[in-house]
Amino acid sequence: MPSSRPGRIGWPCGRLGASAIGGAIGALGLVLPAAAQASEQVPFNLSSLSIEELANIEIYSVAKSAEPLSEAPAAVFVITHDDIVRSGAATVPDMLRLAPNLQVAQITATSFAITARGFNGSASDKLLVLVDGRSVYTPFVSGVFWDAQNVLPEDVERIEVISGPGAALWGANAVNGVINIVTRKASDTQGLLLSGGGGSLERRGAVRYGGKLGPDLAFRVYGMAADHSHDLTGAGADAKDGWSQGQGGFRIDWTPGRDVATLQGDIYKGSEDQPTTPDMSIRGHNLLARWMHTLSASSMLQVQAYYDDIARSVPTVADQSLRTYDLDVQHSFAVGSRQQIVWGGGVRVMRDNFVIVPNNPSSPYNQFFDPVSRTLTLSNVFVQDTVDLKPTLKLILGLKVEDDPYVAAAPLPSVRLSWKVSGDDLLWASVSRAIRAPSRLDRDFFETSGSTVVLKGGNFQAEQLVAYEVGYRGQRSARLSASVSAFYNVYQDLRTFEFSPGGGLPLTIQNRMEGATYGVEVWTSYQAVRWWRLTAGFNWLHENLRFKAGASKLGGISSAGNDPDYQVSLRSTMDLSRSVALDLDLRSIGALPEPASPAYTELNGKLSWAVTDRIELSLVGANLLHARHTEFGQGAASVQLGATGVETGRSLTLNARLRY
Repeated sequence: MPSSRPGRIGWPCGRLGASAIGGAIGALGLVLPAAAQASEQVPFNLSSLSIEELANIEIYSVAKSAEPLSEAPAAVFVITHDDIVRSGAATVPDMLRLAPNLQVAQITATSFAITARGFNGSASDKLLVLVDGRSVYTPFVSGVFWDAQNVLPEDVERIEVISGPGAALWGANAVNGVINIVTRKASDTQGLLLSGGGGSLERRGAVRYGGKLGPDLAFRVYGMAADHSHDLTGAGADAKDGWSQGQGGFRIDWTPGRDVATLQGDIYKGSEDQPTTPDMSIRGHNLLARWMHTLSASSMLQVQAYYDDIARSVPTVADQSLRTYDLDVQHSFAVGSRQQIVWGGGVRVMRDNFVIVPNNPSSPYNQFFDPVSRTLTLSNVFVQDTVDLKPTLKLILGLKVEDDPYVAAAPLPSVRLSWKVSGDDLLWASVSRAIRAPSRLDRDFFETSGSTVVLKGGNFQAEQLVAYEVGYRGQRSARLSASVSAFYNVYQDLRTFEFSPGGGLPLTIQNRMEGATYGVEVWTSYQAVRWWRLTAGFNWLHENLRFKAGASKLGGISSAGNDPDYQVSLRSTMDLSRSVALDLDLRSIGALPEPASPAYTELNGKLSWAVTDRIELSLVGANLLHARHTEFGQGAASVQLGATGVETGRSLTLNARLRY
């Protein structure tokens, strides 16, 4: 098949732009004297939450309202603040490796394949990702630019990871899962934080300061920068994928009486080496405002708006930009003593521009979007009704109707049933529908060779899923908790590439694949002794996909994604003494079919020493078992899978952190 993969028109980033953090550091100098008395008194050898406390963590993503994890009727895993800080994870993909219900594979230094329940690739398009309720979805490919998603690890409160559809609340593209990254309130990040480190592959530094301007008004500002060396190809050559980036931002929380108001924003700039073209530059900024008002003990109103601007450029190759304006309103209230309703709606306007320079010498084809620019408007309304059939039995009915710019309004219903068998055991089951809406790549992308049109978007329709799930979550004792879920997913109208009638060119993007996947997800946490906790996870996935009659079968079934049959994880968290902690993360991943990648087992770890309550030194190691390994193959990939992978290397990093 002629090459039309997004990697040819270049997605990623590059060389450090100091201006991205200059504003934040300048602001730090202005506010530091005014609030130096408000230091964040948090020791570094943080004791993990107990098993009971973990079960009662409040999460938001399953119901769009706060509920204890133990009562959430979905396959949801929570990566806590403590998990992130203790692991030494510095990037969002590394943080997500801590979730046993996600598949995370590194392709290049800045390109990752991340998904839940299959269909993985660098352009993975069935996973919705949110940062504080701000969607980081892009209409270019219905995926996520992972190289642009940077959050200071110390500022993450938790990451809620749902495997399984969430479209009834979150809309299109919440097909196989939802990730919601929740950052800490400004009042929880008071005082000065300085952190930095370097090692064999990466160098990082960050500064953050939080203070109060009144009893109800807290703020923080931060700046951070990072630089990463190149990886190696399978032949041992320079993969030319090194990168550097700077980022700064702020958050303000105001909590007068029955209201909570938040204003936050980020700005970043960076660059990434490219194997065959000039370096790619990236930049972006965002601003989010949220207001929550408590109407009564059982009623809450929330209004959220955000603006997001991104731009990515490879000189002489391509320039792309995207501006997103989003408004979302929701209201929750009780009806009597046995019924809780949350409803709302929103609108999102996306203005994009994607210019691909013709006659690019790195490709034998001319590629372009037609039209070059579009304004896409997405609107929705939703309602979810939770009914207490009995004190221990709940029925949750949800429906979202979303009007997509490419296809007609789509109903996205969900039915869930949860049964609290005992105070510590929950059984749940669900049936739900989700869609993956068409992207610009599906509808507006063209590829030509001379005067011949090789590939063009067609009348591509939404990909569809009907998902059946059952699960159990429980605490078997004060030391042991477990979660088990099983799923059967039926897919229709998956993306394919078809010859024109008569078997000739141009190829068109159509919906000629279907089939089913099924699998099991298990994770458990065991407090062996007071100072040692073990967390284990196991996933098994089987895919049974097929082409519809008359399909051209170009790219084969692997064009849908590249997934292992299984993955196993084991995490050990130990407080060796009052000031020394050792954390180890072992993962074993099955082989990938195409691009072929052998099964592998790797170990990450962190040894930390709390010199005082304010100073920590740590040694972080990644991929400790092998000098190099492949996570996503090194051969040519299809349009779904994107760039060719490299070999990920072992790394050691020495870090220091100071709080005041």
